[in-house]
Amino acid sequence: MKIISYNVNGIRAALNKGFIDWLKSANPDVICLQEIKALKEQLDLDIFAKAGYKYNYWFSAQKKGYSGVAILSKIEPNHVAYGTGIASMDFEGRNLRADFDGVSVMSLYLPSGTNDARLDHKFEYMDMFQDYINTLKKAIPNLVICGDYNICHQEIDIHNPNGLSNVSGFLPAERKWIGGFINSGFTDSFRHLNKEPNNYTWWSYRANSRANNKGWRLDYAMVSNHIQEKIKRAVILSDAVHSDHCPILVEIEN
Repeated sequence: MKIISYNVNGIRAALNKGFIDWLKSANPDVICLQEIKALKEQLDLDIFAKAGYKYNYWFSAQKKGYSGVAILSKIEPNHVAYGTGIASMDFEGRNLRADFDGVSVMSLYLPSGTNDARLDHKFEYMDMFQDYINTLKKAIPNLVICGDYNICHQEIDIHNPNGLSNVSGFLPAERKWIGGFINSGFTDSFRHLNKEPNNYTWWSYRANSRANNKGWRLDYAMVSNHIQEKIKRAVILSDAVHSDHCPILVEIEN
């Protein structure tokens, strides 16, 4: 199963930048989208079906033009779970899960910590999410949790670790949380297969950051340790330029 995760920073904007042609070329079985910034009713779903993704699921934020996640699939899932059932997590449309035979795939968009209030919300969300996953994996052990975690785990994952150590996304407490999340039973699929530096998934639009590769690795495909040995490939698709993020890909033998 070829799975892609992509924070598109607005699906309608991405569509105007050639997203569908890129999707056909990339040809994943499942693609998880984050930050769709749209309601399902605002989209022409036929364009996704014609591209081969007639099974498409959208979980939008209550606030228009903000946040939201989606899963597009060539394979019909056995079950789709919208949100976590926790209101304070779900009103911004940040979790969507599709259960297939042998593996369940989640599209996740963790909050950013752009100010003190949002940072407090981010930490609260992360704690609730960890509790949610601890319970979920007892019933569904084979999880692939794809998405924008809005955290760089290690110094290798950010272009300027010393200068950015006090910035949300690379705060010690955030790094500790994602390390703990991995230690709770997950494999960072990209780092499992690739130990090289200078591999990032997000670049600021400022100061020509992408051209200079001054980036952050914020996007992950976390794979349950139960199926770690089934990870066949994990790569960053940095040539895709529909967003300030780029997609990531993981292939799972399923």
